[in-house]
Amino acid sequence: MGRDRVPDRDAVDDIVDQWTREWPGLDVTPLEVLGRLHRTYLRYQSAVGRVFDEYGINMASFDVLAALRRSGEPYRMTSGQLAESSLVTTGGITLRIDRLEKAGLVRRERDAEDRRIVHAELTDAGKKLIDDVTLAHFENETRMLAELSPDDQSDLVHLLRKLEHSLTRHRGE
Repeated sequence: MGRDRVPDRDAVDDIVDQWTREWPGLDVTPLEVLGRLHRTYLRYQSAVGRVFDEYGINMASFDVLAALRRSGEPYRMTSGQLAESSLVTTGGITLRIDRLEKAGLVRRERDAEDRRIVHAELTDAGKKLIDDVTLAHFENETRMLAELSPDDQSDLVHLLRKLEHSLTRHRGE
């Protein structure tokens, strides 16, 4: 199949057909977008997981290490900042930091001016690991997007941003 050739049908089409047959009139239009998005995410997660497995980490660890690395020197953030960055509760971040600290990838340090504030900071080993993993991760993601032209990718970025905005505005309504 060439770069621009996409299958005429996929598993989501089959699911839509089954719903249409079994429940005529049920609007399953969202399934065509969100079902594909979900299936795509599962495939993405599997492919990303293989890279992380090679380095002995998981997506949660990568998320924290990458946030610290992106923050710039001295590569440290509070649990609250990390939680905001990754859309995880501070309790969830604390568990992640505990594991990363035990592995020697981060250390905790109290703020010099306000002892109530605790920072998580990359160790030298943590910085080396996240640098290595990040290179492998983005090479992997580049391969995953190989069948999409730069224009396709740009269009998809715009549409996914729009979708996230819609999900944020209409959650729980």
